[in-house]
Amino acid sequence: MPMDYKNIAALVDVIEKLKGDGGCPWDKKQTPTTMANYLIEEAYELVDAVESGNPDEVCEELGDVLFLVFFIARLFQERGCFDIFDVSALNVEKMVRRHPHVFGNKKVAGEKEVRSQWHKIKMKEKNHKQKGSVLDSVPVGLPALMRAYRISERAARTGFDWDDTASVLREAEGEWAEFQAELTSKKQSGNQDKIALEFGDVLFTLVNVARFARIHPETALTGSIKKFEKRFRYMERNLAEKGKSMEQISRNEIDILWEEAKRKTAS
Repeated sequence: MPMDYKNIAALVDVIEKLKGDGGCPWDKKQTPTTMANYLIEEAYELVDAVESGNPDEVCEELGDVLFLVFFIARLFQERGCFDIFDVSALNVEKMVRRHPHVFGNKKVAGEKEVRSQWHKIKMKEKNHKQKGSVLDSVPVGLPALMRAYRISERAARTGFDWDDTASVLREAEGEWAEFQAELTSKKQSGNQDKIALEFGDVLFTLVNVARFARIHPETALTGSIKKFEKRFRYMERNLAEKGKSMEQISRNEIDILWEEAKRKTAS
């Protein structure tokens, strides 16, 4: 199917009109920082759409993200820095450079070697040579769970890692034991900060367990949250039909209804 670039050009025209004479007062006041914040929100909406599996929703949310990317590029164009075509050209150059096994004669054995090659090429690039640590490339503003995954991934590339899944599982068990010990001694110590730190160690180690299992912890947790929501909403609906609420039934009734919700919402 041939690529139709007319709508891309139309998007550029829309942004120019919004920013131009007779355009939108709100759009004219936006800065790269304000639009970057909207981009973060839209990126999360895109993730939700992808998780839903609805192609129409994905298409719409991709459009919102694309609009913001083009809009931010336009703001920098107005400053005389670059335009969306410079952005595209730079990215094409980068992708070609980082895929010598596709655009060159380099041979790779599989996905693992591709990732290793990508990292080596990336570290040779000018903007990464100037960094003092391999961890510097991980954005500070990432959600904690996602940042933990990226930090551990970067560290592992240097060889600072467990030998196998069994090793990291043992580490997770050890961290859990330390958390339990600190939690049970709360009355004696009263050190809430220490308890929080030990719990953080548990979460960070579990992130590494996920990495060894080749799953992303953010995606896994999102799936579990959605599963819980589905079951809990079933319980609420079930009780509402009977004129009751969760607060009005016993712990045993809650447990029975929860098991029912698990069966009824299984998919």
